Amino acid sequence: MGIAIYPGSFDPPTLGHLDIIKRSAAQFDEVVVCVMNNGQKPSQMFTPYERSVLLKTAVKNIKNVRISIYSGLLTDYIKKFHAPIIIRGLRAMTDFEYEFQMALVNKKLDSKFETMFMVADDKYTYLSSSAVRELAKFGADLSAFVPAEIIGAIQCKIDRNVKPSPFVITRSQTLLTKAESTDFLPSGTESFGNSM
Repeated sequence: MGIAIYPGSFDPPTLGHLDIIKRSAAQFDEVVVCVMNNGQKPSQMFTPYERSVLLKTAVKNIKNVRISIYSGLLTDYIKKFHAPIIIRGLRAMTDFEYEFQMALVNKKLDSKFETMFMVADDKYTYLSSSAVRELAKFGADLSAFVPAEIIGAIQCKIDRNVKPSPFVITRSQTLLTKAESTDFLPSGTESFGNSM
């Protein structure tokens, strides 16, 4: 069914994000998960590059998904693709109001811009990256909120002295350590396939 672009900040990626990615991958030939870099926020946990590494780890078994990073307007980014559909997840009516407004703005900027809304699974309607960041600060169990493969990276980001237990640490931790030594961002786009 063509290509879908799923843009967002993903700071950090949650099980809700992963659910939307999996459902999109079942509907489209290719899904590009795009980490949008819109400047550093005071509450930022991971750099855009680090988030791309975490996402790549979380989707490693979904063959038709790839990860990309972009700085700039989404309407400019989608011009790199032939007739993509933009995927946006909706958790509540407040999400709908914001996303509907953004879809209309994007449509005004580019009349070919099409947005598809996916309603969140009811297990994840309460879930947000900001809630995960807050929980992580206080050492809460994150297993019901984020993919197991990235819990170790989140724990290490909060407290460098924490040694994640073996069942939550994966290649994401090694990749994250490597990512932390990289100055990001070059202008434009950086893409990552799903092979490790």
